[in-house]
Amino acid sequence: MAGSHTEAGGPETQSGEPLLGSYFVAAYPPFSQWTVAALDQYRHLLTQPSPLPKPVPLGLYVHIPFCTERCQYCYYLSYAGKTRNQIDAYLDALLAELAVYAQQPLLAGRMVDFVYLGGGTPSLLSPGRVVRLLRGLAQSFSWQAAREVTFECAPQTVNLPKLRELREAGVTRLSLGVQQLDDDVLARNGRSHSVRDVERAYAEIRQVAFDVVNIDLMVGMVGESDESVHRSLDRVVEWAPENVTIYQLEIPPNTPLYRAVGDRTLDGTLPSWEVKRGRLHQAFARLEAAGYTLRSAYTAVRDIDRHRFLYMEEQYRGSDLLGIGVSSFSYLNGVHQQNLAAFEPYMRSLRAGTLPLGRAYVLNDEERVVREFVLGLKLGRVEQAYFRDKFGVQVDRRFAEPLSRLSAEGWLTIDPTAITLTRQGLLRVDRMIPSFYLPAHRGVPYG
Repeated sequence: MAGSHTEAGGPETQSGEPLLGSYFVAAYPPFSQWTVAALDQYRHLLTQPSPLPKPVPLGLYVHIPFCTERCQYCYYLSYAGKTRNQIDAYLDALLAELAVYAQQPLLAGRMVDFVYLGGGTPSLLSPGRVVRLLRGLAQSFSWQAAREVTFECAPQTVNLPKLRELREAGVTRLSLGVQQLDDDVLARNGRSHSVRDVERAYAEIRQVAFDVVNIDLMVGMVGESDESVHRSLDRVVEWAPENVTIYQLEIPPNTPLYRAVGDRTLDGTLPSWEVKRGRLHQAFARLEAAGYTLRSAYTAVRDIDRHRFLYMEEQYRGSDLLGIGVSSFSYLNGVHQQNLAAFEPYMRSLRAGTLPLGRAYVLNDEERVVREFVLGLKLGRVEQAYFRDKFGVQVDRRFAEPLSRLSAEGWLTIDPTAITLTRQGLLRVDRMIPSFYLPAHRGVPYG
């Protein structure tokens, strides 16, 4: 499809889609368009009180970049083998960074509506470090009224004392990274946990009263089969977590898996995009048959009224997000910013008392419309009235050409009230999104 931001070639599937590269869209405009020069405008923005009579909801993302070992497919910034002293120093830096932000006029006095602690592996932290971090964060930004506080966990790092500390500190949503319930598939993809680890972790999690438990799954992993995916879904349905999130494996250039494909050292075979989408379609159907409802292209929930994933949904609907930690992303009042993406420069900046800013992008009005529209598509439905009220834009006219083309493909429907993705559209939403980019952003590198 024109405008795809796949960043690498390699073997192709029957549809012409490269097995290597990335389609997933997390931000607009693409990261490659963000610059150091735009940081001055971001700094100025922080010094100004919010221009809105009622600021949009504010989220907080906290990056914990430590892992026991890096998974073969992981493209997030993470480090294995950091010492206890390095981890403690990093936690101090996180708290110092947030304290600086709390003094900025744009953010001073604002309440946090949703929180996400991700990584890396946040649950690698000891119970004492978890408590110190969460209490320290709450001293800068109160989240007593937060509607959702999510904490990512790896199965082998979960234990009851840690879980109880998390709940007592205010965590409401626990996300368990499972991927698949097949030891051979997990080993081939560099996952350090086993099926037994998952079973033990989930049983202990259920002894603590979190509002929502999410299980992360993945299709497209090295060595998987229809049977391994089906068995995994059957077990998860038996457990009945409130949320199930399923992603399709991608292989960006900065991953060990990408290098293994290039070196021909891959331990098994990779499913094609057609096979991945077929398995995801079957997985969604299995969840729906068990009473789940899709809330996005990735997430199914047991109770559509209570089990929302606010961190995703609010971002996609234009809320502010403050990201702290190495390489973290923020979006404040129409300005993107990414922190320095290397550990030592990040730490040096905070030791010097300065925010560890890396690059930024200031969106104009038209870019804001495109951003909210394409991210809204990932939720499966875009309400026309929302864009008329907020931006004065009739989206079925503004995006008439790509909407007509994608409707003819059977990937979405258009009516006077909404743009709604079909199941086939949901399965390939990140592939279709670049069709709506402004001309200046089509075909540019994503990262």
